Amino acid sequence: MNNGNVWDPSYVQSIQAGHSLPRSATLSVEQLLFDGFRATNATHAAEAGVFAARQRLRFTEQRVLLDGVIAYTNVLRDTAVLGLHRNNVAVLDEQLRQTKERAAAGQVTVTDIAQAEARLAAGRSQAAISRTTLDTSIATYRQVIGSEPKELAPARSADRLLPKSLAEAERAAQSEHPLVLAAARDADVADLAIRIAEAEFLPSISMVANVFTQSDVDGRSNQAVGVQVLGRLSVPIYAGGATSARVRQAKESAGQKRFDVDVTRAELTASMRSNWGALQSALAQIVAARAQIAAAERALFGVREEAKAGMRATLDIRNAQRELLSARIGLIVAQRDRVVASYAVLAAAGRLSAGSLALNVEEHDPGTHFGEVSDKWSDRFLLNGR
Repeated sequence: MNNGNVWDPSYVQSIQAGHSLPRSATLSVEQLLFDGFRATNATHAAEAGVFAARQRLRFTEQRVLLDGVIAYTNVLRDTAVLGLHRNNVAVLDEQLRQTKERAAAGQVTVTDIAQAEARLAAGRSQAAISRTTLDTSIATYRQVIGSEPKELAPARSADRLLPKSLAEAERAAQSEHPLVLAAARDADVADLAIRIAEAEFLPSISMVANVFTQSDVDGRSNQAVGVQVLGRLSVPIYAGGATSARVRQAKESAGQKRFDVDVTRAELTASMRSNWGALQSALAQIVAARAQIAAAERALFGVREEAKAGMRATLDIRNAQRELLSARIGLIVAQRDRVVASYAVLAAAGRLSAGSLALNVEEHDPGTHFGEVSDKWSDRFLLNGR
C-alpha cells in the first residue's frame, strides 16, 4: 500500500528486473473477390458515359462550326446589301440633281422633284438600316470567330460533302448524328445501372489476411509472429425493400432513356427534312433571282429608252430601278441561304467537323487521355498531373 494505490508485485518485479511490458501488433488486409459484378458493371457504365460525353463534344464542335458559317456568311451578305443600297443612294442623288435641272428648264414639275426627294430619303433610310444590320453581324462574327472580319473570301457551299438524296441524309442523321449516339450510350448506362442495383441481391466474397506479432508475452523477451488467412462470405438477407425499390427505379429510368433515343431520332429526321427543304428552296430562289435580275435589267433599259422618247415618266424609271435593286438583294440573300443550308444539312447528318472540312487546325482527340488512364489500377495514377 502506497498513498492509497495498489501495486502489482509482478509488475514491480518486472520493472526491477529490467524487463519490458508485453506488446502486440496486428496488420489486417481484406481483398474483395466477388461483389456480384457490381464493379464490372460500374466500369462498363463509366466507359459508356465517357463515350456519350465524347459524342456530345462532337455535337458542340458541329454547333460551333455552324455558328461560324452563319456569322461569316451574314457579314458577306450584309456587306453586299449595304453596297447595293449605297449605290442606289448615289443613283437617286444624281437623279434628283438631274430632275432639278430639268425643272429649271421647264421640262418637269415640282411634283417630279418631290418624288425624287422622297425616293432619295427612302434610299438613305434603307442604307442606314443596312449599316446597322452589318454592324450587328460584325459584332456576332467577332463573338463567334474571335477576330474582326477582314478581306473575307466568297463563301463556298458544302455540296460535295452532302448525301446524294433525302433518304440517305435521313439514314445518316438517325445513325451517325452525335446526339443519337450519345442517347444510345445513355441508354446503355441506364441498363447497366439495373445490373448494378440487382447485384445487391447477390452475395459477396472476400479474402482477409491477418499478420500479427507479440513480444514479451511472459516477460522473457520472447517474440511470436503469426499469419492468418480467412475467407468471408456476406449474404444479404433483408433490406426492408430498399434494394427492390432501387431496381424498379433503375428499370424505369432505363425505359425513359430508350424512349429518348427514339425521340432524338424523330427530332433529327424532322430537322433534316427542314434543312434539306431549305437547301432546295435556296437553290430554286437563286435560279429565280437570276432570271428576275436579267428581266429587271431589260425592263430598266427599255423604260429609259421609252422615257427619252417621252413615252415614260421619271417615276417609271425609279420603279424599274427599285425592282432591279430588290432582285439583286434577293439573289444575295438566296446565295447566303444556300451556303448556310448546305452546312446545316451536313450538321444534321452528323458529318460536320474540322476533319471533314479539312480545316488547317489541330484536331482534339478525346481518346488520348482515355487510353492513358484506362488500365490504371490506382487512383493515384489518375491524380498525377491531371
